[in-house]
Amino acid sequence: MDFQFTEEQKQLKDLLDRFVSKEYSFDARRKILEGEPQGFSRAVWRKFAELGLLGITLPEEHGGFGGGALDALIVMEAIGRGLVLEPYLSTVLLCGGLLRDAGSEAQKGEFLPAIIAGERLLAFAHYEPQFRYDLHHVATSAKRQGDNYVLSGRKTVVLHGGSADVFIVSARTSGDVLDRDGLSLFLVSAGAPGVRVRDYRTQDGQRAAEVVLENVTVGEGARLGAEGQALAAIERAVDVAIAALCAEAVGVMGALNADTAEHLKTRKQFGVPIGKFQVLQHRMVDMFIHTEQARSMSYLAAVKVHSDDTFERRRALSAAKTLVGQAARFVGQQAVQLHGGMGVTEELVVGHHFKRLTMINLAFGDADHHLARFSDQLLAQE
Repeated sequence: MDFQFTEEQKQLKDLLDRFVSKEYSFDARRKILEGEPQGFSRAVWRKFAELGLLGITLPEEHGGFGGGALDALIVMEAIGRGLVLEPYLSTVLLCGGLLRDAGSEAQKGEFLPAIIAGERLLAFAHYEPQFRYDLHHVATSAKRQGDNYVLSGRKTVVLHGGSADVFIVSARTSGDVLDRDGLSLFLVSAGAPGVRVRDYRTQDGQRAAEVVLENVTVGEGARLGAEGQALAAIERAVDVAIAALCAEAVGVMGALNADTAEHLKTRKQFGVPIGKFQVLQHRMVDMFIHTEQARSMSYLAAVKVHSDDTFERRRALSAAKTLVGQAARFVGQQAVQLHGGMGVTEELVVGHHFKRLTMINLAFGDADHHLARFSDQLLAQE
């Protein structure tokens, strides 16, 4: 794929590369992990706001820059290279995107400027423990009670849910738990009566939460979009998240390749650097090829993610998530093996990169799930 960034996008990439290399080193990240109870740095988040990163993909009329998926790709690649812990995906791309696409003017006016300024954090509470990857499987209920809704249910693996000020919650206003129709989205304050949040660290150092809603009352003004018709917006938001994770994975793989190549130059065996051994050179070539294939697919995902052709969009996203997941597993395993036993220690960044790749592969559908979905889509077309 012949792909060229604009001058503005090149400047953004240079800015992020400098930030990651100078201000978000592995030691700086480790200090955040050990010293910040919420699992990320509020100071870094404010820096993101000052740099304009929180508004890149959000509308200009609310203080953003109106950028697209390619701009998000540049940011997410840098996030992958630096193993950035801050909740960019959950607050800006997922929840900011849902507000942009499904919110009323009043909701956009209230929340989008606050997100762009770094003043409010949001989290998307959608997945539930009894289901896995199918987005329409929702048991959480939202029952009408006069002019209000009463929400009850349990959400699992809510990304950065423990630090969120507000949740965007999916709930069923009609139909059965397996129906595609009947889903609605609601803005729910994390401090609302009946909301319980259990925060925890995931294996890659990120944060997630279990969110329980027990008869939580919200007004009609808290609903995003039309009642019972939220699935299309949910699918689009998750597709945006998949494209973003593909770009992040490419950033992680690029960092792994650079670290492993440097290790092969400095680690000696039999008096010579192990990078002199041809078999290890071949393995590095394979790692590089897998990464470049993944990069091409991440570009394809970014190009297709805002397509109005739902079939074409979802097919491209599933293909990208499948190939990137397979490439990530190969590159991560090879990097760890080429580093030897220390490749899985906490003191070396390689193991942290591999953990993040593992979690990226699982998020929003692993490679096996998307391969099956891709096959089903092809059969449905015939």
